[in-house]
Amino acid sequence: MVAEVKQVVDSGAKEVVLTGINLGDFGIYDPSTGNHQASFLELATALDSMTGLERIRISSIEPNLLNNELINLVAASERFVPHFHIPLQSGSDKILKKMKRRYLSALYRDRVAAIKSVMPNSCIGVDVIVGFPGETDSDFLDTYNFLNEIDISYLHVFTYSERDQTAAAEMNEVVPISIRKERNKKLRILSAKKLRKFYESQLGTFQSVLFEADNKDGWMHGFTRNYVKVRTPFDPSLINQIVDCKLDSINGEGEVEVTVNSYSLI
Repeated sequence: MVAEVKQVVDSGAKEVVLTGINLGDFGIYDPSTGNHQASFLELATALDSMTGLERIRISSIEPNLLNNELINLVAASERFVPHFHIPLQSGSDKILKKMKRRYLSALYRDRVAAIKSVMPNSCIGVDVIVGFPGETDSDFLDTYNFLNEIDISYLHVFTYSERDQTAAAEMNEVVPISIRKERNKKLRILSAKKLRKFYESQLGTFQSVLFEADNKDGWMHGFTRNYVKVRTPFDPSLINQIVDCKLDSINGEGEVEVTVNSYSLI
């Protein structure tokens, strides 16, 4: 893995995103000891010392695999960025148990608090599923209230759909499609409010932005270390450059507009 990342960096990439299913379980399992060799924390530590790598982003990691050691590594790192995407799926412990998740809502709340205690400006995204079999109005309200209370930045909302040959497909108490859609809409509205609040908290700050190559009606976009999406008039010299910017305002499309410091190319 380290060699693969090195190859990507040598090709000119300034940011690497670590992704995968059960990312925190990364490693080689040794059945004789029951332990993992070359754990995800060890991989992260190795990448953190890689010369030439500007940014490392962790795409998704389950709360039970996100330990304090990894949180503290990210907080102290100049390469790992303060952005976490942590699947929740439901704020109802009853539904989490039905989903056979390896955590309950209390652990999730604890992990968010642990991140914010050392990285108050960090961005935290959440995966959540609505309409899982057996999800009552009360269960959904538990999810909504839980997400509304904790200090997260945005949601990826998924509507449950039946899949053949899965345990969930055989469950009773099927949630009607119309109710699934209604719950999805409510959480997407909550997500927009959360993201707006997070973006507003970053206005007036100076942050480094990695610009991408898009040109949408004369505008280009980039991301801060803590995943604020910004835009500025298209300038080809900014492509794949990390530049100091002042986060000025939020436009009608919910994007942050910035002032670029043209003398700060990194």
